[in-house]
Amino acid sequence: MNDIDPSTRRPIDRAVPTASRLAAPSVDQTVDPIRGALVDSRQRWRDLVALSADLAFETDAWGRFVFIFPDEALGWPAGSLIGKSASVLLSDPTGGSGFDPFRTAVAAKRKRVWLKRGDGGLACLGLAAAPILDPTGSLIGVRGAGVDMTEYDLQGAQVAAALRRGEVLDLILRRTGKAVLAPLMMTAALDALVSAVGAEGAAVVVVPEDGTPATVSCQSGIGASDILLAASGLLPATSRDVTQTTSLDGRPILVAGCQPRFGDNGGLAIWRAPTSRPWDTEERMLVGSATNIIRMVMEHESIQSEMNRLGRTDPLTGLLNRRAFIEEVNRQTDRLDRERLPGTLMFADLDHFKAVNDKMGHEAGDKVLLRAASLLRQTVRPSDLVARLGGDEFAVWMGGADHMTVAERADHLREVAPHELGEVVGGDAPRMSLSLGIASRRAGSQEPLDSLMRRADMAMYEVKRNGRGHWRVSLEEPA
Repeated sequence: MNDIDPSTRRPIDRAVPTASRLAAPSVDQTVDPIRGALVDSRQRWRDLVALSADLAFETDAWGRFVFIFPDEALGWPAGSLIGKSASVLLSDPTGGSGFDPFRTAVAAKRKRVWLKRGDGGLACLGLAAAPILDPTGSLIGVRGAGVDMTEYDLQGAQVAAALRRGEVLDLILRRTGKAVLAPLMMTAALDALVSAVGAEGAAVVVVPEDGTPATVSCQSGIGASDILLAASGLLPATSRDVTQTTSLDGRPILVAGCQPRFGDNGGLAIWRAPTSRPWDTEERMLVGSATNIIRMVMEHESIQSEMNRLGRTDPLTGLLNRRAFIEEVNRQTDRLDRERLPGTLMFADLDHFKAVNDKMGHEAGDKVLLRAASLLRQTVRPSDLVARLGGDEFAVWMGGADHMTVAERADHLREVAPHELGEVVGGDAPRMSLSLGIASRRAGSQEPLDSLMRRADMAMYEVKRNGRGHWRVSLEEPA
């Protein structure tokens, strides 16, 4: 029976002491519900992420996996990862993005992180992660989930790479388009390429078909001489492929063959400074695309060179034409005046050439002209200038030689020309020979070329009037 409290007129409960009712529950009574709630929370979370995530995880305070889902996560058996440091999944110490999802102290969403697959490949995951804190605010773990975005990321990277290649090629074309002459176009193209990929230098390497050493025909930046040996060794085999190699001093080099439709075997070489990182796949693709522009410029350069050669040479004999001959002699006389050296001009005219043309035809006449051109080349030094001035008239300039030296060559021509030319036309044709006129420009002389040419021409026609087939030196002094 309960007693009555006089002050309140209410019964007093004697069955359970008041102190017992107010006492805190035992430790076991407190922990079990929390542990059960945590297990239940994980199960609910596991069921949730199974519907939407390709990876779910929980780590402890030391960054070790305590939970991972699914059972085959990114090709890793989940059981093989439990208890191990989560860093084994990172492709590099920062996950490739400056973010470690397994040790983060702040919540993060939509973070792209590259992780290692079980087969050694890489996967790009879009991750969300949140720290797990104890009542004091200390980090005791991280919980996170993510979706595999590798395919989408690679597609995006391919699109971005293609756009970048387009931008670089557009830059090269713009720079190239501002130049008119082929050598300037090539320099502009190489400058743009070096700038776009952060290279130390780039060069067009030419490997002649005759086996002579490779040369650099155009370059941008520094280091061309250091990479020439390594680059030229790959060119004959690269065709249009892009090959990576390293120079003796450690420069990473990309070599791409860009053989033009005519001319010597050529290629593009581009390199970084010694000990730099190797070239990646995207950079190799970019350089491969750029070689199409380099090839175009090389062909344009060859066309310009051929047009320039044709504009300076006689189309039949390949000798200098009159304009080019005069330009070159004037250039040489300027140097000879500075060095106070002589120079001598010799005119040569074919005797009875018109009669051969009339009797045997122009084809035979062309053969005579070709033999005469060959004979003149063989008689003088490689540095001397030989030209066909027109018709059957030729000219030779021997810089640094006086009239005595040239007279010796003229006498040799007088002796051999009838036999050499006779072999071409045969015994039924008129006897052919050379009439030669010589005019020398003394050391330190300021005699202009037109005066020298007039004197040589007059000496030659003096020979013509006196029987042909010999030589004469003009001793006339300029006024």
